[in-house]
This record gives sequence, C-alpha cells and structure tokens, in this order.
Amino acid sequence: MQEPSDIKTKYIFFTLVGFFAISVAFICIMLSRITPDKRPINLKTTKIDYATRGDIYSNDGFSMATSEKLYKVSINPKNISPDKFELFINLFSIYSDIPKQTILEKLKNAKGYTTISYNIPTLKATSLKLLNSKLNQYNVFQEYEENGKVYQKMGISIQLSGYSRKYPYGDTMEPLLGYTQKLENQKITKVIGVKGSEKGADDYLKSKKDGYSSGYRDIGFTIIANNYSTQVSKVDGLNITLTIPLRLQKKLEELIDTQNKRLQAKEILVGIMDSQSGKILSIASSQRFDPKNIKKSDYPSLNISATETSFEAGSIIKPIIYAILLQKQLINPTQVIDLNNGIYKIGRHTIRDDHPLKSATPPQILIKSSNIGMIKLTQELGSQDFLDALKAYGFGSPTGIDLPQEALGVLPDIAKLKGSYKASVSYGYGFRATFMQLLRAYASFSNGGLLITPKTIDYLSSPEGERYKIKTPPPTRVISKSTAFEVQKILQDITTQGTGKKAYVSEVKMGGKTGTARIFIDGKYTQRYNSSFFGFASDERKSYTIGIVVFDPNVNEGYYGSQTAAPIFKEVVELLIKEKYLKTSKSPQTP
Repeated sequence: MQEPSDIKTKYIFFTLVGFFAISVAFICIMLSRITPDKRPINLKTTKIDYATRGDIYSNDGFSMATSEKLYKVSINPKNISPDKFELFINLFSIYSDIPKQTILEKLKNAKGYTTISYNIPTLKATSLKLLNSKLNQYNVFQEYEENGKVYQKMGISIQLSGYSRKYPYGDTMEPLLGYTQKLENQKITKVIGVKGSEKGADDYLKSKKDGYSSGYRDIGFTIIANNYSTQVSKVDGLNITLTIPLRLQKKLEELIDTQNKRLQAKEILVGIMDSQSGKILSIASSQRFDPKNIKKSDYPSLNISATETSFEAGSIIKPIIYAILLQKQLINPTQVIDLNNGIYKIGRHTIRDDHPLKSATPPQILIKSSNIGMIKLTQELGSQDFLDALKAYGFGSPTGIDLPQEALGVLPDIAKLKGSYKASVSYGYGFRATFMQLLRAYASFSNGGLLITPKTIDYLSSPEGERYKIKTPPPTRVISKSTAFEVQKILQDITTQGTGKKAYVSEVKMGGKTGTARIFIDGKYTQRYNSSFFGFASDERKSYTIGIVVFDPNVNEGYYGSQTAAPIFKEVVELLIKEKYLKTSKSPQTP
C-alpha cells in the first residue's frame, strides 16, 4: 500500500509535465501565427551531364572539327542587393563581354529568374562561375521576402544550353569534312552530320549516353558529393583521325587556288592515295566553303565532287581498257595497226585523232592517245565481256570509301554496246565514272593489279585515348602483276614521249595519262571540256596514285589535259618530294 506522500509526489510530477506540454503546444501555435514560414526551398536537384560529339583530327594531329559547349546564364534580379546592383552589372559585363545596356534591358521588369544569354562559350562560363563565387563572398546576393515567404539567397545560374560545332581552320579540307546542323530536342541543342566526314562518320562521332548527378546543391548550384548523392558517367562520341595531314592539304589547296586564277575553271580537284593501303593523303578542291557560315552561293560547293559527281572520263579510260584487253590476251604488243592517217569512219560517224598517225603498235596507240587505235583494239572484245570487265574494275559500283552519298556512275547500255557506241566507250565517252572510281582503278597499275578500298579515316579513338581500327574489305585482284607492270611502263613512256610530257618529274618513278572530254549538256556535246591527268609517283618505299581533274576551264586558257591538268600533276609530285613523302632516286628516270 502506497504512502500518501508518494501519491502526492506523483500527482505534482504529472501535473507539471502536463502543464509543460500544454505550454509548448501553445507557444508553437502562437509562433506559427505571428512568424512567416521560413522553410527553405528544396535544395535537392539532378543535373544532366550531357555527352558530347567526338572530334575530327587531321593525320598530323590538328583539330579540324570539335564540339563547343554553350551555356545559358540566368539571374534573379531580386537576389541582387540593391546597393550593389551597379557593381553586379559592371562586373557581369566585363566577365561575359555582354554590353551593360543589354544586361539592363534583360533584367528590367523581370519577375523572377531571367536568362541573359544562351550562347556563352566555355571559357566565359568558367569566368562567370568564378565571378559568382566572388560576388557571393562580398554579399552581392541576398535573401528576399515575397508574399510572406522568404526566398533563399541565390547567385548566377550557369547551365549547359547546347553544343555548337567549331571548325578552327575555316574552309580547309572542305567539302570533305562536311558540316552539321542543329538537332533540337526537349532539353539542349545538339548537332548531326549532314555532309562529308561529319555525315559519313556520324555513327562514330555522335554522343552515346548522357550521364547525371543528383543530390543536395549549394548556393553555386554545385551538387554536394556525399552519401546522399548519385553520379552516373556520360559516354561521349568517338574521335576520328583522318588519313589526311593538314600541312599537305593546305599547300595543295594553295596550289590549285593559284592555278585556278589562270584557268578559271568551275572546279579543280586533286586526289592523292596510297596505292597499297588505299589511305587518302588528300582530296583538295578549289570549291570550298566555311562550314560555320554557309551562304546560298556555297550550295554548289557542298557536295564532294570526288565521290558524288560522275562524268565522262575521256582518254583517262584508255589505260584501263588497254589493261582489260591485255589481260584477256586480245593484244599483241608488237602488232602494227593501221590508223588510217588519223581519219576513220564508223557508221555515220567520222573519228579524227588529235595526233594523226599512219600506223602504230598498241603501246604507241596509248602513248599518242589515238582514238582510232582504241576502236580497233576493242573490235575483238564482245559487248558482254566489255561490260563485265568494266564492272570487275569497279565501275557502276561504290568504291566503299568512308564518305556518304557516293555516286555509282553510269555503265554502258549493253543493248547498244556495238558499232559507234562501243567505239566511243573505248575512248571514254558513252558512260560515266566518278573521280574516286578512276583513282582506285589507276592504283592497280602501281600495286600489282589489285583493286583496293579507299579510306579517309585512319583510326577511331575514345576520350580515354584507346584506339580502334575500322575494318576494310581486302583487296581483290583485277589484273595480273605482269599486266599491271606492262601498263605502268606505258604510263611512264606517256610522260616522256607522249601527251603527258608537261607532267614529267625526273627525280622519281612516275607516269600517267592525259584526258580531255567534251561536256554533254541539253542533249548535245558542247565546246566546253573536262580535262584530267591520272597517274602515279613512287620511290623505293611508297607509291601514290594521283588524280587531277579540271572541270570546265576557260577554253581561252587551254582545255586539253596536257595543257591544264598535266602541269598541276607535276607540281603535286614536286610538292610530295619537297614535303618528304617521296624520296628522290639516285638513278633518276630519264626520258
């Protein structure tokens, strides 16, 4: 049984506890009525780390195309202390290069967060982040109260708004590099390849996976790394390194620009390819454009003529036809063929040679570029065999080069491949080929008879530096080594005895063939021409296949391949020697 004193003590204790609880509740209720809600806004956030497009590098390590981050910069003017507003405007203008008046107009009558710019580049964004930290230290930013609610002190918001493509060397290597266009999505602006390498390698270059981080942030909008934060890494696009060195490309572009001041051609096109590997050392065009500032006048220059344009090749095709005939044993190199003194009638058409001959052997026919001779050499070649041989040489099919939108050319119509039509095909009319198909075909004369796959990408690399090679199809044999050697010897003789003398360089082993073809417009052949020179130059280590096409030059300045393309070929070979891609021979080639 409890004592009365114990009961009294417990009564007093519980009475006091109850009174204290009621008092605390009363105080809380009263404070909630007289004190505004000062609960801070939720500081937990998620930031997306957007993956970037890969870069494009020249073979000698220069950045040709890169992704530049652009940032959106915002501020709530109510967070700026009124007595330090002018200081903020002055410093923000200095750090951002945005005029003070522009900033003032953006913030005028702003009701909350206001974006001042969407296009702040990375370096300026970094500077503005530093400024944000400094301004915070000097209490430029403040809390503010509105409608009974206190809003936390916040600074400058700097967030990624998108990506822009940057081309540090302007029009250099265009149109091969290509260009991009904006790809709008719900969050930020990215780009997609439209032409050239940007398009052809888009699957490699494009960003793979965005990352993100989430957690609580500080006043500078930086997520605090702790046990409550989460981070997932982004996966950027792969970088590509081209087979083309910038230094050589620039010099070639300067060379053809100089030549075109004289020739006034629609376009001069130069291509250099390693005859063994298919690596493109250069594709240089006089028709270039600035990929960051494409104008309507640039539209004709956007396509890569080397792969997207086909044309009638003219006499450039003759060594290829000759190789086909030699391979099929339809030529006796010592046979003397009557050339009718340079005038020959076939059907209703009369064929005239530019360099009339009474007669010649098959090699001499090629050296002197006789159309009549080619007609007679192909008489024993059946129509189907003729067409099949052109197909085997890659005509009418893509070369497989790693560039987009490759044209196929136009093969001869088998139903018409006889008589005068077959005759015209034998000297390069009546069907169309691309520059790259011809370059690939000519490489067979200096690599032992192989048809190789051209390529402009040397390797891929990850942002971490790991390198990857792109697998290309193995070469296929199109003619025998002996046939290739015989044609190569004739190409050498053309530059010492025939139409290619202006291309001759004695310091290295070289050879080639001129070509001149009238341009077919509106159903008829005109007095306008495409002139060309294709051939090779080699030393003991390397062999390069070189193609030159001068599209539609001013006829008053010359239009034959020997007048226009051959001298450019000579300069290109001399440049390869000067830049040490070729070594001069101790026993130079002699005429």
